[in-house]
Amino acid sequence: QVQLVESGGGLVQAGGSLRLSCAASGRTFSTYSAGWFRQAPGKEREFVAAIRWSGGYTYYSGSVKGRFTISRDNAKNTVYLQMNSLKPEDTAVYYCAATFRPSTTVHQLIDYDYWGQGTQVTVSS
Repeated sequence: QVQLVESGGGLVQAGGSLRLSCAASGRTFSTYSAGWFRQAPGKEREFVAAIRWSGGYTYYSGSVKGRFTISRDNAKNTVYLQMNSLKPEDTAVYYCAATFRPSTTVHQLIDYDYWGQGTQVTVSS
């Protein structure tokens, strides 16, 4: 069984930065593809970023590309999301997700088997 625990959320002013962490237990992250999703009140959960375990390829939604960076530290079994130039519209609960299945896509909810509990990010204007 895999458990994912997010941390690093909080309140920040527009233009500021936060770094989210997702620590995995149960299996090593080096064999996972991992993603970050977010869900704002009244909206559906949406893809933010992903990183494949094979080759370390990264993917981003258009709304965060150039501002957010996903990375991983296999030795620490942790995936990170560095968020810069934050905007009020980035306010949401951010969820970490992981899978060990090979998949042709990384941006869909069904691409992932394991989810964290979420961490709140609030960006004030």
